[in-house]
Amino acid sequence: MALAHLPKRKFDVVIVGAGGSGMRASLQLARAGLNVAVLSKVFPTRSHTVAAQGGIGASLGNMSEDNWHFHFYDTVKGSDWLGDQDAIEFMCREAPKVVYELEHFGMPFDRNPDGTIYQRPFGGHTANYGEKPVQRACAAADRTGHAMLHTLYQQNVKARTNFFVEWMALDLIRDSEGDVLGVTALEMETGEVHVLQAKCTLFATGGAGRIYAASTNAFINTGDGLGMAARAGVPLQDMEFWQFHPTGVHNAGVLLTEGCRGEGAILRNANGERFMERYAPTLKDLAPRDFVSRCMDQEIKEGRGCGPNKDYINLDMTHLGGETILKRLPSVYEIGHNFANVDITKEPIPVVPTIHYQMGGIPTNIHGQVVVPKDGTPNAVVNGFYAVGECSCVSVHGANRLGTNSLLDLLVFGRAAGNHIVASALASRNHKDLPADAADRSLERLARLEASTSGEYAQDVANDIRKSMQQHAGVFRTQAVMDEGVVQIAAIAERVKHIGLKDKSKVFNTARIEALEVDNLIEAAQATIVSAAARHESRGAHTVNDYGDTPQHPNGRNDEEWLKHTLWFSEGNRLDYKPVNLKPLSVDSVPPKVRSF
Repeated sequence: MALAHLPKRKFDVVIVGAGGSGMRASLQLARAGLNVAVLSKVFPTRSHTVAAQGGIGASLGNMSEDNWHFHFYDTVKGSDWLGDQDAIEFMCREAPKVVYELEHFGMPFDRNPDGTIYQRPFGGHTANYGEKPVQRACAAADRTGHAMLHTLYQQNVKARTNFFVEWMALDLIRDSEGDVLGVTALEMETGEVHVLQAKCTLFATGGAGRIYAASTNAFINTGDGLGMAARAGVPLQDMEFWQFHPTGVHNAGVLLTEGCRGEGAILRNANGERFMERYAPTLKDLAPRDFVSRCMDQEIKEGRGCGPNKDYINLDMTHLGGETILKRLPSVYEIGHNFANVDITKEPIPVVPTIHYQMGGIPTNIHGQVVVPKDGTPNAVVNGFYAVGECSCVSVHGANRLGTNSLLDLLVFGRAAGNHIVASALASRNHKDLPADAADRSLERLARLEASTSGEYAQDVANDIRKSMQQHAGVFRTQAVMDEGVVQIAAIAERVKHIGLKDKSKVFNTARIEALEVDNLIEAAQATIVSAAARHESRGAHTVNDYGDTPQHPNGRNDEEWLKHTLWFSEGNRLDYKPVNLKPLSVDSVPPKVRSF
């Protein structure tokens, strides 16, 4: 079917993804009177933001002495100095504002006796530049993401945002000048392809955690925004950095919030020892996630794991008491029963590090504008294209994200992108003409599946991607294992081209959706393994045993050669690099040093 015969709709802004960042941006735009469409594969309140438990990081100082300078320092240090310090300063300074704004939208935060927002400690968050833990996580029990998502959805309904529920965006539309003019999308209910034309397109598609076998991510997190951007020629930044959350339920992968340890839970090995005291004498169990995950993995590898197979660590909350647990961690209590058959008020729960969050993504500036190398400039703006949330890389998280900075990232940069779009006088501009080949890529992908009479089942290929990534890009990596992974994923990429589709029906054909998702999974997987194999150092979540502790390179980090961002291009499967911005907006920079806790 040619472009002329496809149904088309025009909007000022098309947003792909209805999680926290997408709905925070859409709220800003709809309130300004713009015509906004928000596409989502699932009902908005089922987006993956709903799974966030622990809190939103902001230096309110309600529970202990705090200010944004301390938050800035912790985030830079947590990022292992790969975060851009201008973006980090912007996020930390905006944090109190977006939290109070969310409170005024009706967010049901837990309260202190004096009525202020309750804040709990979290990993890597300190006062006085690392001297002691600080209470910075603004929480609604252990359902903070759930409360936030419902609050934003209600505000968007009030603002009359247009939601396209159970629609899947397929590909970006770009013209000969490289400007983004909208997306092609599949309506799941009918199987029809539509062209959604926009003066501005914003991706808020979340992460690609489903490229791993053991993941805390929802099944919808297949890296759709990353795949669409990569196919359209936009590079993916810092994809070698993936966060393993220390406390995924053993054999289930379901997340137990870091808020457990914020409330006082303790990690114990088979001997009942609180082993984190040996590794991080100051912050103990509240060290950053990459650090705690490595310590847990080391305890297991050295034979001090728990259980008959010595393959997990115990998270002990029994000393907190049933009343505190049911008040502050009600969801964790339910997860214990449902996924581990454990009553956490009476016995510890088995946990292992589980893939949780991607630090990399589509490169953007602090306004959410997508930026690419062009004519010698590393950060040239792609007209009409924005990205926010986990699918983007600002980069505020660098090589390792601090807990609570993800929900903060969604709010700060969703709002910032919305403000920037509003300020661009979008309403007074006309839509650019669509190129004749606007839908060709999407139609070819669908036609390939439609014409298939044989070929592999999409989920078999997807499972092989996950198995390979789990094996070749885990908590601890070696150069040989990563190099082997590059070859293996390249071979699977060839298999993706020959996926077959037996069921050719149109209405709610989930097999077709899964096959289309594999196209996105493979882009994220290749970006990850190729970027990882090329980074010859250990930094943050990228821990490579070959690059150990030396006097020249403490902790295996090599700032002389590798203090730079990776850019992976799908075309040619090639890499480029750009410098890290070590200059904040208004304060002194934090020069790189060895991370200790």
